[in-house]
Amino acid sequence: MRKKPPKSNLRATVALLRRRLADDEQGATAIEYALVAAGIGVAIAATVTTLGSATANLFSSVAALF
Repeated sequence: MRKKPPKSNLRATVALLRRRLADDEQGATAIEYALVAAGIGVAIAATVTTLGSATANLFSSVAALF
């Protein structure tokens, strides 16, 4: 049976960093928050556009009364 050669210091360091990065979820959480914020921004923009048009029509009809 062949024995595996001992891991070099570089290999051990790379393996350690790979495990740490796999366990780290902070980046994923930040991306999720950014996507939620972008969705809220799109919803606000759509609402403002719709309400802006409706408000302009309302003021036009009120102005036509005078």
